[in-house]
Amino acid sequence: MGGTKSVFRYFTRTEAALWCFSVLLISLAFMGFDGENYLSLCASLLGVTSLILCAKGNPAGQLLMVLFSMLYGYISYSFAYYGEMLTYMGMTAPMAVVAFVSWFRNPYKGNRAEVKVNRLGRRDMILMLILAVPVTVFFYFVLEAFGTANIVPSTVSVTTSFVAVYLTFRRSCWFALAYALNDMVLIVLWGLASLKDSSYVSVLACFAVFFINDLYGFYRWTKMQRRQEAD
Repeated sequence: MGGTKSVFRYFTRTEAALWCFSVLLISLAFMGFDGENYLSLCASLLGVTSLILCAKGNPAGQLLMVLFSMLYGYISYSFAYYGEMLTYMGMTAPMAVVAFVSWFRNPYKGNRAEVKVNRLGRRDMILMLILAVPVTVFFYFVLEAFGTANIVPSTVSVTTSFVAVYLTFRRSCWFALAYALNDMVLIVLWGLASLKDSSYVSVLACFAVFFINDLYGFYRWTKMQRRQEAD
């Protein structure tokens, strides 16, 4: 009972409401448009739980992100979105492990449940943009060779994903906003997929919910950064 109470104290009412809303919307979309692909449902629920934890700067959120990335990679493979498969299995999942180590090794004042936010300099941002160019070009030709569906938004998704994982590893508050941009690209991708197979509406709903959660994550991290820097 004490453990349950501590969990409720850990999350704010806003966070609890956001998580419940996310789970409800994902579940309704699953029951209304899919009802069979429980792997997709599991991935979506893991994802939103990961985002709530990441919004609080909790390293455990990165471990859940690893699981989500592997499941989502398989779902992407089923619709020939090889860019998503390669990005999440080959980049997001490994970088989530690296981010977990980075967050775990940099707690805020010894609190393992909250990472110390890092303010990046201009050089860090320039380096990120420079690295994003060859990553984008390389993946474009790889995706083209694989015959990836909807290759342009798939390539854009690679770029936004790379920026997001880089900022996550560096513990910057901007990582959540980068993921929100990536969510917008994925909404387009899975919207196109849903036109051909309505069962993918559940995945589309998943990323619509992710977009809301990532915006909250950005808001939460900016507040966290101001509080930490003021201490």
